[in-house]
This record gives sequence, structure tokens and C-alpha cells, in this order.
Amino acid sequence: MFRTLSGRFLILTTIFVMVAEVLIFVPTIARFRQDYLLSRLERAQIASLALLADDMLEEALETELLDNAEVYNVVLRRDEMRQLMLSSPIPSPLAGTFDMRHDGALKLIGDALHRMITPETEIIRVIGAPVNDAGLLIEVTMETGDLRMAMIDYGIRILILSLVISVFTAVLLFIAVRILLVRPIKGVVDYMQRYAAAPEDARRVITPRASVTELREAEEALQSLQTELTQALKQRERLAQLGEAVAKVSHDLRNILTSAQLFTDRIETSEDPLVRRLAPKLVNSITRAVSLCESTLAFGRAEEPAPTLTLFELSGLVSDVMDSEQLAVDSACIELREEVPPGLTLRADPEQIFRVVQNLVRNARQALMATGKPGWVAVQAHETADAWHIQVCDTGPGLPSKAQEALFTPFQGGTRKGGSGLGLAIASELVRGHGGTLVLKSTGPDGTCFEICLPKGDGAV
Repeated sequence: MFRTLSGRFLILTTIFVMVAEVLIFVPTIARFRQDYLLSRLERAQIASLALLADDMLEEALETELLDNAEVYNVVLRRDEMRQLMLSSPIPSPLAGTFDMRHDGALKLIGDALHRMITPETEIIRVIGAPVNDAGLLIEVTMETGDLRMAMIDYGIRILILSLVISVFTAVLLFIAVRILLVRPIKGVVDYMQRYAAAPEDARRVITPRASVTELREAEEALQSLQTELTQALKQRERLAQLGEAVAKVSHDLRNILTSAQLFTDRIETSEDPLVRRLAPKLVNSITRAVSLCESTLAFGRAEEPAPTLTLFELSGLVSDVMDSEQLAVDSACIELREEVPPGLTLRADPEQIFRVVQNLVRNARQALMATGKPGWVAVQAHETADAWHIQVCDTGPGLPSKAQEALFTPFQGGTRKGGSGLGLAIASELVRGHGGTLVLKSTGPDGTCFEICLPKGDGAV
């Protein structure tokens, strides 16, 4: 019970209520002492008035009046010239005088606490104002024993009542906390446990029902988190299935391309000038395809292998990309521009950079062809002291806002009908493998521009 939220709340409530009662108890005891002393003064005043009515009271009657008032003597000063007095022997000297006419709250509380902790019976003088202005003042001399016992008895009754009130209040709060907080929290925990058992099951996502604002916000946040996680798990499962399918296709495609590679070796010996000019490009394309299939089979999963860094000229790689894309734009009014400075040398994986540039150029070319309008696609490059920068720009229609939100997310960043949305995701992953970045530099009705930044130095990867 002590480890539960409701149990600890019960204990803390009991303690806090008792602390509050103690803070109330001290001034209450002081008030009780004040009322006790004032009642003795009133009794003494009545006894004095009886003596004033008959100056010749017998000694036995005076003693009875003092016993009833529980005092030793009484002095009633009605004016400066006359005093009426009842008296009897005092067993011990006076221990103190208390004037009830001028004492403040702190003084009364201090005197009450002192009386509670002083077990010895003392004789004290108490001064007060007579009731109904029946004189200037009244003084009595009395013992403190009965006063202290009455205060202790009253204090015990107050403490017992306080304990009952605190326990009753704590039980009510305990029940309220169980109903309003603990039960909804347990419901959230049950939802979390059910969801953890099968996170891919969308039916186990929590449905917010709490009426408490804070719990409702927590349930809505948990619902959002579970929904995103379920979608991510489904996406991951889809990628795993796709990876397995790609691996199977790559295996068979590699065998087909290997056979085609053997035929291209013979094509290179042809005497036809056009064939001799196109044969090396065909050989390079088939070699890249075989290498890609082997890399896919070697890795066998959704991630790309680490790049193999070599020095190569970017212009030759861009020329190969443009030549392969030129075959698709011969009948369209689209210009492919190579704006790469001659001799610009990169230190990167040429096969992976080829795939990145080809994906970007192909996306731009397809976007232009979809509009049916003339335009151009350009590959530009320059270097700084710290990095190489490659830009692929076009005069296409620009990217829609929905595509920009998930541009590099597989299956979500596609802009072309029938596209898979994998091209930019693959390109971004390959560039990150080089320690670089692929960003959308600009897009709009006038065209789109992507920029690749590859850092220099051995620490790039």
C-alpha cells in the first residue's frame, strides 16, 4: 500500500491535516486558558457582590464563596476610595501575575504553553476587568493545578477530534484519488501493455477517454506516439519485404547482365564506327548494373555499403549520366547541360556518386517531360577549400508542398505518378555515407535545384 500512489496520498493527507490541526491547537489552548481565567474572575466578582450586599457575612459563608469561585482571595476595586475583599490563607508565595486586560495573542499563547509544560502547582494572581463595568478592576489569587489539568483534558479531546477528522478526510481523498486519478492511470498503463504485446496492431492504439485535462493530454500524446510507431513498423516491414524481393531480383538480374556483358565484349570488336563509339558506354552501363546487383546481394538489406573512396574526374561521370539520359529525351525539347569544370577531381565512390547524380537528373528530366514544355537540366559543380559542391538544376514546374514535407522519406517523397519515392531517399543515404549532405536548395514555378555537398579530408566518412 505504501508503494502505491493512492496509499502515499492517504498517508500524506493524514499527516498534513494533523499538522494543520496542531497549528490550530496551540491558539485554541491559549483561548481555553483565557476563558478559564475569565470564568474564575466572574465567579469571584459574584462572590464579592454578595459581600457588598451584606457586610456582616459569616466567616464560613465567605469561605464557601471562595471555594465556589476556586480562588484564595478577591479584590474588587469599584472606585479609588473603596475596596471590597474576600480573603483566605495562601499556602505559598505568588509565582506570577497575569493581567488579562492588556495581554496580546502571542503573550497568551506563550503563557498557555508555559503552563502546559510546567507540572508544579503554583499560586498566581489574575487581574481583569469586572463584568458589566461593575468596577475598575478585579483581582484573584488562585492555584494553577486545576487550570493545567483542565487544559490537558481539553487538549486531549481536541487531538482525538483532530485525528478523527484527518483520518476521515484522508479516506475521502483516498477514494477520490482512486476514482479520479489512479483508475484512469491504470487504464493508460493497460493500454500501453496491450500495445507493447503487438505494436503493429492498429486496433491496440489507445483511444483518449479521460475527463481530466492533464490525463487527456497524456492519452492524446500517447495515441500520437503509438500511431507514428505503428506506421513506422509497417513501413519497416514493407522495406524488409522490398529488400528481400530486390535481393531475389538482383540475383537473377546479375546472371542476365553477366551474360550480356560477355556479348558486349564481342560488340567492341565490330568495325561499325557508331557501334564502336557506343560500345564502351554500353559496357560501362552493364558493368555498373552488375556492380549494383552484387552490392545489393552482398549487403542483402535496406542500407547501402560503405563507400570505396577513389580519385576520379567528375566531368567524365557526368558525361556518362547525360549520355544515358539523352536517349530518353531525343524526341523531346529538353536540353541536358554539362557545366562541370574540366579537371575537377573528387575523392569519393564513383559508382555511388553516379547513382546520386543519375537519380537527380532523371527526376528532373521526368518532371520536365511530364509538363510537355521545353526546358533544360543542368549539372554544375565547383569546389571550395573544405568541400565539393554539385548542383542539379532544372526549369521544371517545382515540387509540391506535400512532396517537400517528406522529400527524402522512402515511398512518401515521390512526385511522379507511378513513382516509388525511393530515388531521393537512396541518393540522400549515399551522400550521407560520404559524410556529406543532399539538400533542396530552391524550388518553385521557375524550376528546382538540388545541391550535393561532399566534405574534403579523411574525416569525411
